Amino acid sequence: MAPSTSTETFSRIDSWWRAANYLSVGQIYLLDNPLLKTPLSFDNVKPRLLGHWGTTPGLNFIYAHLNRVIKNHDLDMIYITGPGHGGPGMVANTYLEGTYSEVYPTISQDAEGMSLLFKQFSFPGGIPSHVAPETPGSIHEGGELGYALSHAYGAVFDNPDLIATCVVGDGEAETGPLATSWHSNKFLNPVRDGAVLPILHLNGYKIAGPTVLARISHEELDQLFRGYGYTPHFVEGDDPAVMHEKMAETLDVVVQGIRQIQHEARGNGFRSRPKWPMIVLRTPKGWTCPSEIDGHPAEGSWRSHQVPLGSMHANQEHLEVLENWMKSYRPEELFDENGRLRGEIAELAPVGQRRMGANLHANGGALLRDLNLPDFQNYAVDVPQPGRVVAEATRTQGNMIRDIFKLNEETANFRVFSPDETASNRWGAVFETTARCSTAEITESDDHVAADGRVMEMLSEHQCQGWLEGYLLTGRHGFFSCYEAFIHIVDSMFNQHAKWLKITRQIPWRRPIASLNYLLTSHVWRQDHNGFSHQDPGFIDHVVNKKSEIIRVYLPPDANTLLSVTNHCLKSRDYVNVVVAGKQPALQWLDMDAAIKHCTAGLGIWDWASSDQGSEPDVVMACCGDVPTLETLAAVDLLRTHLPNLKVRVINVVDLMKLQPPSEHPHGLNDREFDVLFTTDKPIVFAYHGYPTLIHRLTYRRSNHRNLHVRGYKEEGTTTTPFDMVVLNDLDRFHLVLDVIERVPHLRAAAANLEQKMRNKLIHHKQYIEEHGEDLAEVKNWKWRTSDEVSATKNGE
Repeated sequence: MAPSTSTETFSRIDSWWRAANYLSVGQIYLLDNPLLKTPLSFDNVKPRLLGHWGTTPGLNFIYAHLNRVIKNHDLDMIYITGPGHGGPGMVANTYLEGTYSEVYPTISQDAEGMSLLFKQFSFPGGIPSHVAPETPGSIHEGGELGYALSHAYGAVFDNPDLIATCVVGDGEAETGPLATSWHSNKFLNPVRDGAVLPILHLNGYKIAGPTVLARISHEELDQLFRGYGYTPHFVEGDDPAVMHEKMAETLDVVVQGIRQIQHEARGNGFRSRPKWPMIVLRTPKGWTCPSEIDGHPAEGSWRSHQVPLGSMHANQEHLEVLENWMKSYRPEELFDENGRLRGEIAELAPVGQRRMGANLHANGGALLRDLNLPDFQNYAVDVPQPGRVVAEATRTQGNMIRDIFKLNEETANFRVFSPDETASNRWGAVFETTARCSTAEITESDDHVAADGRVMEMLSEHQCQGWLEGYLLTGRHGFFSCYEAFIHIVDSMFNQHAKWLKITRQIPWRRPIASLNYLLTSHVWRQDHNGFSHQDPGFIDHVVNKKSEIIRVYLPPDANTLLSVTNHCLKSRDYVNVVVAGKQPALQWLDMDAAIKHCTAGLGIWDWASSDQGSEPDVVMACCGDVPTLETLAAVDLLRTHLPNLKVRVINVVDLMKLQPPSEHPHGLNDREFDVLFTTDKPIVFAYHGYPTLIHRLTYRRSNHRNLHVRGYKEEGTTTTPFDMVVLNDLDRFHLVLDVIERVPHLRAAAANLEQKMRNKLIHHKQYIEEHGEDLAEVKNWKWRTSDEVSATKNGE
C-alpha cells in the first residue's frame, strides 16, 4: 500500500472512478433517466450514439488518483489528455469536482443537472465529443492527435510550480509530432521551469487495429524511454484493487522524484539534464465495459474504441446490456437519491483552484500580463527619401525582439520559437540578451547555447508550434519565425488553434490570451538559391479560410512598416497574426511617421510614387509584399520615363484583409472607400506576394473586379537569380509595364515601341543571367528616382 494511503482513501478513489465511468457512459448513451430509477426504455437513449469509450476509463482512473496526490502534496497541476476523444471523462471529472457546475450553473450537481449533462454531450446545441474549449481545465482539444506532449512542455516553461500531467494514448504515440515531442525533456530547466509528467496509456488498440507500442516487449519499451532520457515506471494490470494500489504507490514515487530534481537544481544550480520520471500505464481497452457483446469480445478489444453497443433502438437485448453495464458501477453507492455525489467521495477532490478543472493555468488569460514593450520607433531606419536607403527588415525587427527580452527578464513571460532559423531569419541580435535553450550536453564550440536560454530551437515545426501554443494558452507571449515554404508543416496545428480561439470567444469564462504571431521570412521571392522546393507562399491562402475575427495577415513592404506591425501584433489578443517579410537587403520606402500612418490605415495611395494628383488615374498599380512593391515601383519608374502623360496611382497594401468588405472581415474597407481608392472603371494591375487567385477571391464582390488583373506566384521556380524568380512568374517590372499597355485602351497603339522594348529587355535578361550567373546591373542597382530626376535623365536615353 502506498505511504499515507489508507483503505478508506482507496475506497474513495475507486468510488470516484466508478462515478466518473458511470457519468461517462451516461453521456454517450442517455437522454434522461440518469439515475436509472426506472428500467431503461428506448426513449431514454439518444437517437444517435456518438463519442468514444475505449480510452475514457483509463483517463478517469488517472484523474481520480491525481486528485489524491494534489491534495496530499499541495500540487499545482493541470491535466492534458492526448486522447481527446476521451471527452466524456474530462467532463465527468470536472462535474464531480464541482468546477463544471460553477461555470455552467444550469448543469447542477443533482439529478436534473445530471440529465442535462448527459443530453448535451455530442448533441445538437450541446458540447463536442472531444476535450474541447468548453471543458474547464483543458488547454488541449485533442481532436487531432500528436500535440499533447508539446503543449504540456510549453505550459510549464517559465512556470516553476506547475506540473502538467500529460496522458499520451498509444494511438497518438504513433504520430510524428508526438514521437518528436518526447525530446522536449532536453529543453526543460528544473531551476526555472515546471515539470511534465508523461503517462503513456497503453490499451492496445486504435480504431480497428493494434498499436505499435502495445505490441513490443516490456524490455524494449523500457529501453525506448530510457533512451529518450526518462525514468519509466510501469503500472500494468486489469484488477482494479491491485491497480489502485500500484498507481498510488507509483505516483508518490514520481512526485517525490520531481520534487527532488527541482530541489537539487534550485538549491545548487543547474548541472546536468535530469532523468525525469514518466509512467507507462497498461490497462484493457474499454476497461469495465461488458466483456462480451453479441458473442464478440468488447472489453480489451478494438470493438470498445468508440460505442461498444450500437443499434440500441432496435435491440432490446442491447438495452438490457447497457442497463446492467451502468448498474455495475453501483450508482446507488455513489449518488444520493437526489443525484448528488456522496460527501465522502466528494472529499477526494482538491479545493478551489487546486482542482484541475479550476486551475488558472488552464484559463491562461486569467494570468496574462501585458508585455513591457520598447518604443518601436526607436529602431527606425532613417529614410530621407523613398527607395534610396537599403536595410534588412527582419534584422531591424530582431533588434526590437532583443530588447523585449531585456525588458521582460523579471517576468519571464516571452520566448521565441524557430526550427533552427533564428539567426538565418536575421534575429541574431537576440543572442546579445539570451541564448538557445538546451539542457543537453553543451560543448565549447556551440554558439549561444545555454540551459537558461529563451530561444527555443528544434528542427521540428510541429514542436515549435506546440510549445508556443502551450506557452500562450497558459498566459504568456511569443513569436514563431519560420521559412515561409515550410510553415505548411503545421497547417493542421494552426487549424486547431484557430478553431480553439474561435470557440473561446463564445465562452464567457475563457479569458483572452496573447495572439499567436508568425514571422514568415526566407520567402518565395528570395529562395532563388534553394530552388523550387523552398518556394511556396500558400500558407496565407490556408489562413484566410478561418473565421475573420481570428486571423490577420500583414505584408509590410519595408523595415519601418514591419516594426509598426510587430508592435501591433504583440499587443493583440486572441488572434493569429501572420507577418510576411523579407530578410535580404532591400530598398526602404517610408520613414517612421509615414510607416505608422500607412500601417494604421492598412493600405493607401503612395502620393510620392503616383502621377494622378487632382484627377482620376488611367491605371491603378497596386502592390502587396516587399518584392511586388519593388517591382511595381520599378515599373512605375519605366512608365514615367516612357509615358510621361500617363496618370498612374500607386496603392500599397499592408493589411491583406483590407481588401475584403467589412461584412467579411472587420478590417475590410467599405465599398465607397474601396471605390475611391481603386476606382470603379479603371484598370488595376495588382502585384501580389502569393497566389493570384487569393486577391480575386478577396475582391470578387467589388464593383471594379472585372478590371482587376493580378500577378503573383504561379508555381514557377527553380535555382536561379532573384530577379529571374519574378520573371518566371510574370511579376517583374517589364511584365507589369506590358500589362499596363494592354489594359489602358489608348496605349495599345501609342505604346508599341515601349512594348517591344519591354519584350527585348526580357530576352536580354535571360541571355545575361545564363552567361553571367547574376542579374543585370540596371536591375541590381535600381533605385527610385524623383520626378525631377526622371525629367533630367529622360532626354539623354
